[in-house]
Amino acid sequence: MFCNPLNLDNPILVQVLGICSALAVTSQLKPAIVMGLAVTVITAFSNVIISILRNTIPNRIRIVVQLVVVAALVTIVSQILKAYVYDVSVELSVYVGLIITNCILMGRLEAFAMMNKPWPSFLDGVGNGLGYALILVVVGAVREFFGRGSLLGFQIIPDACYDWGYINNGMMTMPAMALILVGIVIWVHRAYFYKEK
Repeated sequence: MFCNPLNLDNPILVQVLGICSALAVTSQLKPAIVMGLAVTVITAFSNVIISILRNTIPNRIRIVVQLVVVAALVTIVSQILKAYVYDVSVELSVYVGLIITNCILMGRLEAFAMMNKPWPSFLDGVGNGLGYALILVVVGAVREFFGRGSLLGFQIIPDACYDWGYINNGMMTMPAMALILVGIVIWVHRAYFYKEK
């Protein structure tokens, strides 16, 4: 429930959900971390709210109720980001708002929160959010390190390396590289965990 999404049932690696935002916000590590944490918080608390309301929601409007709950939480998180990490909020721009339609959120609400009690739903939300965040952090770190020579804005590759001829890989800063890296991570994960017997 909590650990599976971090590994064997990762929403990006196994279910291939939420991949659009994973590609969009990983050019640097900081926005990847913030987006991962935002999705984790929203998934966890929307799961809890829907789990509490699950027996009172009429079946025909359940998707609308789920969207309203998620939209309210996204609005709150967006305002908090603007208040405390404005630079990252601007960098993430529309992608925070698009959390409303994130497949991971809607999938967990429909598949888990609508059928389980609040505490297991909370753990499921945290696990899936952290599984999503893990991939964002890995891809964001690799892209920033090789594309800019830094992590979280701090120069990691020493100036001496540049003096000796090292050049940052400009391809890493391009959006297509995010897709290639996510593909490599998916390939390595499946090769390691799903070996044929």
